Amino acid sequence: MRVGQVVTNLISNAIKYGEGKPVDVLVQVQGQQSVISVRDNGNGIPIDQQARIFERFERGKADPNVSGLGLGLYISQQIVKAHGGTISVESSPTKGSTFTVRFSTVFKS
Repeated sequence: MRVGQVVTNLISNAIKYGEGKPVDVLVQVQGQQSVISVRDNGNGIPIDQQARIFERFERGKADPNVSGLGLGLYISQQIVKAHGGTISVESSPTKGSTFTVRFSTVFKS
């Protein structure tokens, strides 16, 4: 249930910051890992802000049209860590952002 909360948060953020462009979600098994990637096609996150966005009450770009408390990525990171996983972001200006969650356990339905 908590992993679903993480995925929902990442998709919501991709829609919120993706400027109406397509969002890609990829779920796969890589060796003994479950990997979930969510990619938006927005403006991206400057490198100097990428680590900071996982902190409590931090948000990406300041946009008066985007609401939120800056807790979603922080909570997601805590959930992922509690399940023995990692969460990371790859982003560059004008190229969008990809958030990747990795778990050392392969989840099966």
